[in-house]
Amino acid sequence: MDDIDLRLLAAVQDSFPVSPRPFRDLGAALGLKEDEVISRLDGLQKEGLVRRIGPILDLRRMGRSGILAALAVPLDEADGVADMVSLYPEVSHNYLRPNDSGYNLWFTVSGTEERIENILQEIRAKTGRKMLVLPTLRIFKIGVKFDIV
Repeated sequence: MDDIDLRLLAAVQDSFPVSPRPFRDLGAALGLKEDEVISRLDGLQKEGLVRRIGPILDLRRMGRSGILAALAVPLDEADGVADMVSLYPEVSHNYLRPNDSGYNLWFTVSGTEERIENILQEIRAKTGRKMLVLPTLRIFKIGVKFDIV
């Protein structure tokens, strides 16, 4: 990663252009060509430094909601269960986390309340594991900006 990558990451997280050619517009702001912006972001994603570039949506205004859920999964089954949970496009995060309560595989699900309930029922049926479900009651933070440059 070089200085240009750092400037590009700062620009992407701060003000991604909403336009027909956002990568061209990003490049123009940074003195880069469109194809270099795309190539650099692709490389940063392949390195694992960028997971995704996309909007942060207000689910409630769209008639949807979100939940945080956790399963109690033995470590030797965690990868398989995580792969199954990740098959649902409504799951945006899925991670293993040590926890004294036994709930160690955490994931988020967003959608209509009916769809969320269907997904949770399917996961319960497929895994046979205890599940903790924590609905979103109040949003405390919607985004994070890192001081990159």
